[in-house]
Amino acid sequence: MSIESMDRMPLYAQVEASLEAKVAKGDLQPGDQLPSEDELVRDFSVSRTTVRSAIQSLVRRGIVEIRRGIGTYVAHPRIVQELTSLTGFVEDMEALGRTASARLLDWQEVQADATVARHLDLALGALVVRIRRVRLSENRPVSYDDTYLPPDLGARVVTDDLEVMQIFTLLEEKYDTPLLDARYELEATVADHDSARALAIAVGSPIFLIERTSYATGGRPVDYERLHYRGDQVRFVTRLQRRPKADRAAAAS
Repeated sequence: MSIESMDRMPLYAQVEASLEAKVAKGDLQPGDQLPSEDELVRDFSVSRTTVRSAIQSLVRRGIVEIRRGIGTYVAHPRIVQELTSLTGFVEDMEALGRTASARLLDWQEVQADATVARHLDLALGALVVRIRRVRLSENRPVSYDDTYLPPDLGARVVTDDLEVMQIFTLLEEKYDTPLLDARYELEATVADHDSARALAIAVGSPIFLIERTSYATGGRPVDYERLHYRGDQVRFVTRLQRRPKADRAAAAS
């Protein structure tokens, strides 16, 4: 951007463009803290209101993030995850060249509520195994997972190291339960107390909630998950095919 173009921009936009350029050039790396508000006021010779407007614009664009009570930091690039096939978290991160890890919070036998019972095709109140984990990419929490398994499978899976092993891998390669397909339900929501604490974000922060039910041979549901993804870390993409006109007409009739 030329000096003349910069001069024609509002002051807050000039500050914004300057900070964005530092990020683009690598002078400010993801995870680096920006100078304090007082320092920016002094460095750019502008008002505090101008600096705050510039920062808020960068926040809206996902370039920086404000950590309450700490400061403003350069945001990490969002993870772009394709919803085109049934894959696990580790597989998704490996495809992006990222290092994945997990932190096991707890596991226990619980009674299936109406939602869990419906997804796993069990009687209301039947015992299931619930596993709670935080999934991390490059040591940053990305997803908080509630996984529910039928008791026969769950009792075996929890004997494994779930901070190292993928549940999908265990089901398919150790417990002879090949996964064929899954049903996804995705919605935008906000973090409650449990998910906020697990993901190191504020209560009420935007998150994606995915409910995923995975099926084995014969259409048997064997894995139901509630996956809470940080809204500031992930973008989901997919590609849709348009059905032939005759098929659309038949579906509408």
